[in-house]
Amino acid sequence: MRVVKNIFVALWKVWFYFLMLVVILVLSPLLVISILKETWYGMFFRLAQVWARVIMLGMGLRPIVTEEENFVRRKGYMLVSNHTSMLDILLMLHIAKSPFVFVGKAELAKIPLFGFFYKRTCILVDRGSARSRKGVFDQAQRRLGQGFSICIFPEGGVPDDTSIVLDNFKDGAFRLAIDHQIPIVPMTFYDNKKRFPYSFFIGSPGKMRAKVHSFIPTEGMTHDSKSILREKTRDIILEELEKKA
Repeated sequence: MRVVKNIFVALWKVWFYFLMLVVILVLSPLLVISILKETWYGMFFRLAQVWARVIMLGMGLRPIVTEEENFVRRKGYMLVSNHTSMLDILLMLHIAKSPFVFVGKAELAKIPLFGFFYKRTCILVDRGSARSRKGVFDQAQRRLGQGFSICIFPEGGVPDDTSIVLDNFKDGAFRLAIDHQIPIVPMTFYDNKKRFPYSFFIGSPGKMRAKVHSFIPTEGMTHDSKSILREKTRDIILEELEKKA
């Protein structure tokens, strides 16, 4: 029985990557147009939301989102959440009301077709390079100045140790939020680790619950408050994960 289940899960995950590429191919004429000018990023973002929602529907994944505070359209935010799965990207796109720019791993640019658009629309970071990290900061500042929000998974990647509920947060998201005096939006993703972990023979369709917590204002804060802001945000998400465990 276990072998049958493993085969089903493996086929389901292969279907995920196939579906991801097929939807990109179908949308590619519009996607290509949307990346011709940086000012057309809003069009690209809406297409990305369609891509995410079609994949979730085709995978039998049902997002269920609760919000403690509503977004204000055309206002900039720093969006942060726990990071355990590729589904985190899809769920973040589903939740957002206004365009944001991802800060993500440079390695994802190697994924066929997906990587072509990813590296032209996201802010890529090589976490082993100090120069790359400085470039990320500069690009994020420019995008925030254009009125977009930024999304950063502050753990800096998915922990190798799957027993870790929530890894330590890095400073980048909080430094940028303070510099631009924009609110931090903590989000808790409860089910993505169970639904679609990086282990190939584990996963299943079902609910993808998320909670958008009350926003944390940064008005008047300086870098002296960066560590406090970082730990406050992490505590909110960690407490929620442990409560729902």
